[in-house]
Amino acid sequence: MTEFDKKIISAFPGLVVRKDLVKAVRGNAIVPSYVLEYLLGQYCATDDGPSIASGIETVREILRKHYVHRNEAELVRSNIREKGRHRVIDRISVSLNDKDDVYEAEFSNLGLKKVLIGAEIVKANPKLLVSGIWCIADVEYAHVEEKGVNPWLLGRLKPVQLSAFDLESFLAARRKFSSEEWTDLLIQTMGLNPGQFDRRAKLHLLTRLIPFCERNYNIIELGPKGTGKSHVYSEFSPHGILLSGGEVTVPKLFVNNANGRIGLVGYWDCVAFDEFAGKSKRVDKSLVDIMKNYMANKSFSRGVETLGAEASMAFVGNTSHDVEHMLKYSDLFRDLPEKFYDSAFLDRIHFYIPGWESDIIRAEMFSDGYGFIVDYLAEILRAMRSYDYSGRYREYFSLSENISTRDRDSINKTFSGLMKLIFPEGNAEKGEIADLLEFSIEGRKRVKDQLLRIDSTYPDVDFSYSGKDGATVAIATREEKEFPQIYYYKMPGRGADPEHDAASENTPAQDKPCAGESHIVIEENQTGVSYDDLFGEYIKNARKIVITDPYIRLFYQARNLMDFMEMIARRRGARNRTSIHLVTVEDEFKAFQQLEYFNKIKEASLVGGIDFSWEFDQTGTLHARHIVTDSGWKILLDRGLDIFQPYEMNDIFNFSARMQQFRQCKAFEITYLRLE
Repeated sequence: MTEFDKKIISAFPGLVVRKDLVKAVRGNAIVPSYVLEYLLGQYCATDDGPSIASGIETVREILRKHYVHRNEAELVRSNIREKGRHRVIDRISVSLNDKDDVYEAEFSNLGLKKVLIGAEIVKANPKLLVSGIWCIADVEYAHVEEKGVNPWLLGRLKPVQLSAFDLESFLAARRKFSSEEWTDLLIQTMGLNPGQFDRRAKLHLLTRLIPFCERNYNIIELGPKGTGKSHVYSEFSPHGILLSGGEVTVPKLFVNNANGRIGLVGYWDCVAFDEFAGKSKRVDKSLVDIMKNYMANKSFSRGVETLGAEASMAFVGNTSHDVEHMLKYSDLFRDLPEKFYDSAFLDRIHFYIPGWESDIIRAEMFSDGYGFIVDYLAEILRAMRSYDYSGRYREYFSLSENISTRDRDSINKTFSGLMKLIFPEGNAEKGEIADLLEFSIEGRKRVKDQLLRIDSTYPDVDFSYSGKDGATVAIATREEKEFPQIYYYKMPGRGADPEHDAASENTPAQDKPCAGESHIVIEENQTGVSYDDLFGEYIKNARKIVITDPYIRLFYQARNLMDFMEMIARRRGARNRTSIHLVTVEDEFKAFQQLEYFNKIKEASLVGGIDFSWEFDQTGTLHARHIVTDSGWKILLDRGLDIFQPYEMNDIFNFSARMQQFRQCKAFEITYLRLE
């Protein structure tokens, strides 16, 4: 157990569970994680090894005796008949039989229908009337001779969820954690290993939770298969429901005019639509129209009266092409069904999670650390829906006046949701607030930029914010930075269609500096960056180049230097020879290997018309990293040439090994200065 896990257990005794235990007890029981964690929380909320082992066996025994597998339903029903009563774990839904004036329950796995259930139980658990909930229930069998009488009865019923929680105790315990620790705790609660994700990826994961803590929040995530897009909505909370793309209707979602019963939006905090993409899917136009009104105004009407609800909506689906293809030939919404490919509908989306930035879920991404029993956190998030943190940034920052009301509301709702998740008391430092505000703006900008492609009537928007000192920060999406040459195609007044622009096929993805003084910031895991894009325009007329970098010691660092030489060789063409001198620090332990690398680079560079030399700094104080050219440029590098994340160098079938623009970057900055 790590110190972090010990801290979690100490701060939230009895409310956390080791996340890998869910897999240990699930077996072939097809139940949501929150059901299993509810049981684990009863018996395994401890750090004592023997107690955990005993608790796991207890939970397994409960599942073995009481969880109903569909293929064993007949056996369970027979046992109930013989014993007269049996406790089961099943998903139960209820309908009103108005002919006999009774409520009747239906068991999903047990296969029983028209089981009598008391009206007081239904009143206490109204979600039984809409799609059903997971419960622990006592089923009774009492046969009578009278014809037409159902012998099945439902006695005691208990929903699988916490009965109470203390918000103040939760907030007090939150103060014991830094914002980074708290974020990691939330990621572990989702069952994932925070060590496998960078800051941006963690924020994307947390954004999936905003529909549970923010009322009427509309979010979409499109991306490749296997990235876990729908997991949160099916497994995380008993207050959310996941629907497959084709099974929703107007009566089911909003209101049934035949009986006046309100639909899913009246009972669930979050209604999520799985497999939402698919151009060939048939969609009811009236459903889209009602959804547009609901997503914009929190209300809906079917002719009789206007009703309101608070359910958030989440849309998740798979893309059929990569980002570059979508930007080049269509837009990032192109895979949606035709009826949903509607600018008015899409304008109601508050945030677009770029699913293509998420990795395919692998075994090492799952956590074996401690996290909240998800049902506990689900209740906390539900309580936070009553709070509004959307204005907390205004103490330090203000949004551009050019941002429309709908864009502003979208940004505010995302910011409020992230604040509730990471800073539930509403207190955050200025830098932390700026971080969340920029992230919130980017998610809405991604929506609006695609609307500009789809509908030319939308005006351009200045997605920026300003500090109290008047300094303005312009926000760009990750795709905008990686593919600037094609990002603006089809936007009003910008560019042309790349299908008819042959030159665009050979344009590098990363926008090249224009050989002027400037400053570039590259984000963590950004792609589309190469040495040629960063340095090519500044070294093209140079005959002498001096590289100062104290960290050219290991093999991959020497490989980076060789990549730089290759770029110089391509750039110099048939011109005179180029001299490159390296100033670095001698490796204290493997100087002989370092010299071997340099000698090989020197020998190889001669073929490319480059004279390579080096020297070791003797002062012991060398820390600066920069490139100076005899053509009058000094390029300041905060990471030197070491700008790429680790990749498999020896895999010849991996584009990352062969082309720099396919590699993920580390976060770094470059400043270009003109020498006098």
